[in-house]
Amino acid sequence: MTGDMRSDGRAEHGRGARGGPERAGGRGSTNGPRPAGNQAVGARAGGSGIARRRLGGGILALGGALALTPIPLAGAADRGGPSAGTADRAADTGAGMESGAHRPTLRRGSAARAGLLQGPLDQLVRDAEAYLADSPKHPWYAGAVLLAGRGGTVALHRPIGKAVRYAAYDEKTDTGVEFPADRQIAMAEDTVFDLASISKLFTSLLAVQQIERGELGLEATVASYLPDFAGGGKQDITVRHLLTHTSGFRSWIPLYEEPTREGKLRMLWEEVPASTPGSAYLYSDLNLISLQLILEEITGRPLDTLLRDEITVPLGMHRTRYNPPASWKPKIAATEDARPPWSGLDRGLVWGEVHDENAFGFGGVAGHAGVFSCAWDLAILARTLLNGGVYGRSRILSEESVDLLFTDFNTAFPGDEHGLGFELYQHWYMGAMASPRSAGHTGFTGTSLVLDPSTDTFLIVLGNSVHPVRSWRSGSAPRVAAANQLARAVPVRPARGRTAWFSGMASASTATLTLPALRLDSARARLECALWWDTEPASDGLFLEASAGQDWQPVPFTTLAPGPGHRPEPRPHPAGSATGWSGRVWHRLEADLTAWRGRDVTLRWRYATDRLYVGRGAYVDGLRVRDGARTVFDAERPRDAGRIEATGWVPSAD
Repeated sequence: MTGDMRSDGRAEHGRGARGGPERAGGRGSTNGPRPAGNQAVGARAGGSGIARRRLGGGILALGGALALTPIPLAGAADRGGPSAGTADRAADTGAGMESGAHRPTLRRGSAARAGLLQGPLDQLVRDAEAYLADSPKHPWYAGAVLLAGRGGTVALHRPIGKAVRYAAYDEKTDTGVEFPADRQIAMAEDTVFDLASISKLFTSLLAVQQIERGELGLEATVASYLPDFAGGGKQDITVRHLLTHTSGFRSWIPLYEEPTREGKLRMLWEEVPASTPGSAYLYSDLNLISLQLILEEITGRPLDTLLRDEITVPLGMHRTRYNPPASWKPKIAATEDARPPWSGLDRGLVWGEVHDENAFGFGGVAGHAGVFSCAWDLAILARTLLNGGVYGRSRILSEESVDLLFTDFNTAFPGDEHGLGFELYQHWYMGAMASPRSAGHTGFTGTSLVLDPSTDTFLIVLGNSVHPVRSWRSGSAPRVAAANQLARAVPVRPARGRTAWFSGMASASTATLTLPALRLDSARARLECALWWDTEPASDGLFLEASAGQDWQPVPFTTLAPGPGHRPEPRPHPAGSATGWSGRVWHRLEADLTAWRGRDVTLRWRYATDRLYVGRGAYVDGLRVRDGARTVFDAERPRDAGRIEATGWVPSAD
C-alpha cells in the first residue's frame, strides 16, 4: 500500500489504510534495454497536441468528454474594488496565470510585501513546532522545512527540528535509537527531501509537455505506445486514465520482488485492472510507472534525463534530481529504518537513497517516486505554474497546458477531483486553502505542495515523518494546520467600512451572530447585507435563521455575486444556508422577511463546523433591516451595532 490515512478514515489518494510505503514500481533510467527512439506517435495514436485544439480559457471534463468552457485563472479574485474581490491588492501579488499579467520570480520579503498578514504566519510556525513533540504518542516528524508565499514573495521559509535524529528504530520498545548529539543534523532551509509521491507531479508535467508538442495523445491508448501493456485486458486504458487515476489499476504491486527489470515489466503487463477504465477513481502508483514507460518510449530518453533537460535546468532548480550524489548526503533528511515486517526490504536506515521499495528496485528512477528536492526549488515550480508555465525567461508549458493541471477531469467522482497529475480541492491536506482550482500533492515521507490560484499563494511543507518509522504518524494534521494559517493570512477586506463580522475558523464549533428583536409591520420587510463564505462543502455551513419567540426557523435568501460585463443572476438559497466555495468574493444578500409581519422577530447568522476540516470561514458586513420605507436596524449606526450579540464571531479588519 502507498498512503497515509485521511482524518475522516478514508485512505488518502484512495489508498489502503495499512500505512505501508509508497509501493509502486518504475523504470530505471540507465539499466536495461533502451526503448525505441522518437516516433510520429501523434498520427499513430490519434493524439494531436494541445496547440491543435482551441482550448481558449480551458477545458472541462464531463462524463469522459471534453467540453470547452471558460475557467477563472489565478488572481481573478484579486481584481477590482472591495465588492469584486477579497485579497489585498499589493503590487507584487501578481495575477498568476491571468493572461498578460505580471509573472514574478521569487524573492524573500515581508508578509506585508506579499500581501499577507504576519500573525497567521507566526502561528503557522508555532503549530508546526507543536508536532515535533508527541502528538499524541510520537512526534509527527523529526523536523520540517516550511515555506509560504504569495505572488513573487516568499514571506516564510523556516526550518524546524532535525533532518537526522535517529540511527534506528527499536520495535520491542517502540522507541527511536538516537544518534549521539554531535551526529544529529538540524534542519536547514536548503535541506533536501525524498519527495515520495510528489515525484508524480514531475512525471505528469513531462507528459503534458509531450501532449502540448503533439507527441502524446491525451485520449490515446497506452497500448498504442506500449503494445505489451494490453495484456490482462488493459487495451482500453488511455493516457488520461493514467493521469487522473481512473485506469482501474489497484494501488500497487510488489514489483521489487522481481530481481530483473524484465520480470518487473512482465508483472505490469500481466496486471488485470480492478475496474473498467473510467468507471472509478483509484489512486495507483502503477499509473505513473506506465506513464514513465511511455515517455521513455516516445522520447528515447530516460526519465531522469527528461527531468533535468525539460524542467530542472530550464527553471534553475539546482537541488532537484533523482539519485542525489553522495556529496549531498549531509544535507539530506533521513527517512526510515527500513526492515520487515513494516518494510518490504531490509535496508536499515535509509538516508540519501529513495525510500520507496519499487523505485529503489528500479535504480532510484521511477515515475511515481524517487525525486529529491528542497523547499526553494519546489517554490520555483509553484511560481512557474501560477505564472502560467513561465519563470523568468524560461517557459516549460503554455498557459493552455497549465490550465489542464488545474481543471477537474474527474467530475464523475465527487471528492476525488483531479487535473492532469494534480489533485484538486482536497481539504484533507489543503485545509482552508482548498478551492475547486487549488492543486497539489502529498508524499508518504511527509511532504506536501499546495498551490491556490485564486489567491496566488503557495505552501510547501517538507517533513521527515517516517523517521525513524512509518507507524509513528498518520493523517495530515500538520499539513492542514499550516494550510489553514496561510489561508487566514490572506486578508479579506470589509465590503464597507473598517471591519466586518468574521465567524472564525474553528472546527467542531458553532458561532452565532444575533440581531436584537425587531418589530416588522410592512409587507416589504427585508434583510440586506454583504456576505462572504468559504466552507468545507456540505460538512460546514452558514445559516440564516429567525425566531419569533419559539424555535429557530430557516430564512430563505438570495445572493448576487459581482460579474464582469453583464448583470449576474441572483442565486437562491431556499434552505436559508450557504456552504462550499463562493469564489472568495463578496456577495450581496437579500432576504424577504414578510413571513414575520406583525411580529417581533430575532434574526441570527449561525456558522457550524464539524470536527474534521474547515474552510476560510464566513464574513458578514453592512447588516441592515428595512421595514418598507423605514430602516429599523443598521449596523453602521453605533447604537444598533452595540445591540448585536456575537458568540464566536468577531469584528475583523482583514
